[in-house]
Amino acid sequence: MRDKTLPLNFVIAFDEQEIKPCDQSEAASQLPQTPPADLPAPEITSNGLRVLERRYLLKDLDGNLQETPKGLFWRVARAIATADAAYSLKANLMVVARSFYQLMASKSFLPNSPTLMNAGKELGQLSACFVLPVEDSMEGIFETVKNTALIHKSGGGTGFAFSRLRAKNSTVRSTAGTASGPVSFMKVFNSATETVKQGGTRRGANMGILRVDHPDILEFINCKIDNDTLNNFNISVAVTDRFMEALKAGKSYELINPVNGEIVNRLDARTVFDKIVQNAWKNGDPGIIFLDEINRRNPTPEVGEIESTNPCGEQPLLPFESCNLGSINLALMIKDGQVDWESLRQTVRTAVHFLDNVIDCNKYPLRQIEDLTLANRKIGLGVMGWADLLFQLRIPYDSQEALQLGEDVMKFIHDEGWARSLELGEERGPFKNWNKSTLGKPYRNATVTTVAPTGTIAMIADTSGGIEPNFSLVYVKKVMDGDELLYINRHFLNAAKEEGFYSDDLMQTISKSNNLDEIDSVPDESKRVYVTSHKISPEWHVRMQAVFQKYTDNAVSKTINFSKDATVQDIQKSYLLAYELKCKGITVYRDGSREEQVLNLGARVDKKRQDADRDKDDSAVMGRLTPRARPQVTRGVTERVKTGEGTMYVTINEDSSGLCEVFAAIGKSGGTEAAQSEAISRLISLALRSGIDVRTIIKHLKGISGPYPVWDSGTLILSTPDAIGTVLERYLERKKQGEEATNGKNEAVIAVPTEKDEPTDDPPKRLLTCPDCSARSILFMDGCHTCRECGYSRCG
Repeated sequence: MRDKTLPLNFVIAFDEQEIKPCDQSEAASQLPQTPPADLPAPEITSNGLRVLERRYLLKDLDGNLQETPKGLFWRVARAIATADAAYSLKANLMVVARSFYQLMASKSFLPNSPTLMNAGKELGQLSACFVLPVEDSMEGIFETVKNTALIHKSGGGTGFAFSRLRAKNSTVRSTAGTASGPVSFMKVFNSATETVKQGGTRRGANMGILRVDHPDILEFINCKIDNDTLNNFNISVAVTDRFMEALKAGKSYELINPVNGEIVNRLDARTVFDKIVQNAWKNGDPGIIFLDEINRRNPTPEVGEIESTNPCGEQPLLPFESCNLGSINLALMIKDGQVDWESLRQTVRTAVHFLDNVIDCNKYPLRQIEDLTLANRKIGLGVMGWADLLFQLRIPYDSQEALQLGEDVMKFIHDEGWARSLELGEERGPFKNWNKSTLGKPYRNATVTTVAPTGTIAMIADTSGGIEPNFSLVYVKKVMDGDELLYINRHFLNAAKEEGFYSDDLMQTISKSNNLDEIDSVPDESKRVYVTSHKISPEWHVRMQAVFQKYTDNAVSKTINFSKDATVQDIQKSYLLAYELKCKGITVYRDGSREEQVLNLGARVDKKRQDADRDKDDSAVMGRLTPRARPQVTRGVTERVKTGEGTMYVTINEDSSGLCEVFAAIGKSGGTEAAQSEAISRLISLALRSGIDVRTIIKHLKGISGPYPVWDSGTLILSTPDAIGTVLERYLERKKQGEEATNGKNEAVIAVPTEKDEPTDDPPKRLLTCPDCSARSILFMDGCHTCRECGYSRCG
């Protein structure tokens, strides 16, 4: 048994640990609100500045910018530095604040988005990751729904284990009824998430986890098989060692009643595993977490068992625990063609100090979260810019040299981070639950390292995300005047110019395929070094994740990329390899596997290719529908309906085969409302002429909420889509009843077809449009769609 007796000098630190330094105006008053003039302004690219302006810089009530990047980094540095005042009367807050400012302004380190957004502001919620318990009672479930809304409102993401909920159709004694099961309640959480925006800027993200031995596991595995359900959730199956052993032996395993622990059934492990893999091949869900491996490395097993992770899987947490994250920019940790270990050491030390201070400065959304977070003081220091570091060192990502360097770099960060945590523990006192931990020395933090996705902060730092390979070397971005600009990875650009193979035409060629292999003018060595994610085999992706996991306390967020023609067996091999290499989880993504994928490789697909794809086996390519031709003459009705955006006129037309088109007119031509209603109408018309059941269309339109609901003839109209769905439903009802009269609300029309209404065979654009900024620049990584232009992110 380890000696957990504290030296006498720790007692004062323990007493002061309850102080919330950032709530103390006296400490903050020692620092100027505006940044000192001698501090250097950060150098931010135009892309990074656009992200800051949209997501992070302070604005007034009219949306006008009130802050510069320099002001933002000082606001954050000033707020986080005040924590030092609680631990030393001699603390020089200006020195600390300046060191924190330089850390961020140099882009050597950036904290997670909530810290950048909220430090020094009234909201003050600084953590990205939360896990909440889901208890097996109606009261407990809806208490968690409420708490989830509060966390999402504050800017955090939430993870849940639904494994404690009783199985579907099991008896509920209090009501003599039957339970609806975990998946039904996940839909409740999903709906709540859809309603609540994070800090007024984006919707929250969730992780839903179910143990592989839960009786409803097959329903859970299939719950996202259609891409139109649970869109605010990533899902993962919590796999146990016992399941993996049964899989290896070709045996069945037990399903356990979570209420009483009794065995209720058995399933063949291979059948369940194959279903997981097939669904992941189809659309990326579910992922897997290796639950026993996570708990083997749980630093506080006496405090509780870890059941879930945050939305992207890199942060396993106890129920009611939170964690704040930050990432070191490895692309800047280089000097004279090699890793600058001394610069990396100083960055790690300052970053650990910064993240520990964040715990004290945080304004937690729930008291239970505050209590457990202060008791364990977990932080998650990770990395970004790994791929760009390899580019500069001219080391191929898919090489043994890269794996060895990755292990060396992460071990260095791990060792230096824990050394600094020990120093802080000696200065300030260890985390309260230290005597219940597996840690032999009085460290300040229960965990120190995490490798997180770094979508928007990597854009601010102008570097590659996390430990992911670069997705592309050159890509095209359309700007507002319609021009196309080439964005080129600066390390590849520098190499191309230095080695003499740069040309504008070459960059244009690369932008269309991002495949250097077929370009003769690029030297073979450069082809080998500047490899992108889809040219790297899945095995190398998994092995890279594993070497970083070896020295990461929490977990590693990583997408294992597959080409579109990858097989189910390819994904199966990756899952098994991840388990063998002691990863804590795995997320896979096959290019083009989601119908709503917003980034596609290749600039254009010609009509021959489309026709050939239609003839392929359905197991490889989703079936495609071709809309029937629109006739010269149609007949129908027009109904007037009130919406929150104004009066709308909805026209429904039929041809000899049934409903064939819908037109909706609202507002002035060229306006947002008119554009949206026209787009919805066109899509409905294409769906109708493709044979989609109108009732299915109605189901997806009705219930969509908007900002201005209104009443129309006794019906609450929630939004423009809801209005169109309502009119379609009314039309079907009148048709069913054989009504000829329309009570004066409708009038017969003949719709004359126009050229713009015809279906088009134009090939798809290379990049689909971001719903926030309309740029064609979205990337799927770590379970999230992230816009490289404005920082928009959608997980699930």
